[in-house]
Amino acid sequence: MDATIRTSRAWPYVGAWVQEARYEFLRLWRTPSFVVPCLLFPSLFYLLFGVVLGHGSGGEAARYLLAGYGVFGVMGVALFGFGMTVAMDREEGLLTLKRAQPMPPGAYLAAKVGMALLFSLAMFALLAALAVGVGGVRLAPAQWLGLSAAVLWSVLPMGALGLWLGTLVGGRGAPALINLVYLPMAFLSGLFIPLAMLPTLLQQLAPLWPAYHLAVIAQTQTGFGTERALWPHLAFTLAFSALFLFLARRRLARA
Repeated sequence: MDATIRTSRAWPYVGAWVQEARYEFLRLWRTPSFVVPCLLFPSLFYLLFGVVLGHGSGGEAARYLLAGYGVFGVMGVALFGFGMTVAMDREEGLLTLKRAQPMPPGAYLAAKVGMALLFSLAMFALLAALAVGVGGVRLAPAQWLGLSAAVLWSVLPMGALGLWLGTLVGGRGAPALINLVYLPMAFLSGLFIPLAMLPTLLQQLAPLWPAYHLAVIAQTQTGFGTERALWPHLAFTLAFSALFLFLARRRLARA
């Protein structure tokens, strides 16, 4: 009887979480300026640089860049999906309105996580289809599973960073600030070209960026750098996520 009562009391909260996630997804799905770049650009860049320009590499470039552009795509989804919407919600007073409503704790953040996971899955499915159908990439089922998990794991640190960036500026300034972080970090983390091709100083600084650690985790699943232990990279991204979630929470509490 007690378990039934607890379940019946918890169900409205679950329904509210699901509805909030649904509305967040629809909100961005109906925003072409978000959907087109986040879903299509990683695949178009991969098709150009990984397949067309990397045609003479025996498939190595297509396999290497599958991991790199997978992480790159999630970076775009998470940074813009969290950062821009939080900045706009703060500027338009929607965040204040949500606080005044009887919304379950954590529903606002959980909705954004759910939105980012769904968009990331769609982006990666399109990227994987191109890799197999056009790039000739062949991975074992365990590798595909590991790569998918690595891509989805990227939502956590990138979402936390995007959430914090969204607390720093308003809706109009958010795209510029996010792009200043997004594109340089992707390049300096070895997502597009191997770090060995970059200057020594940039190679030494690469471990400072969370995207570097996400790239290592993803590239390991495609057969690159398999001699490296993954736990330091997982630990770094987890600590990074916790730090920026804490910083974002402090700023939102003062808003």
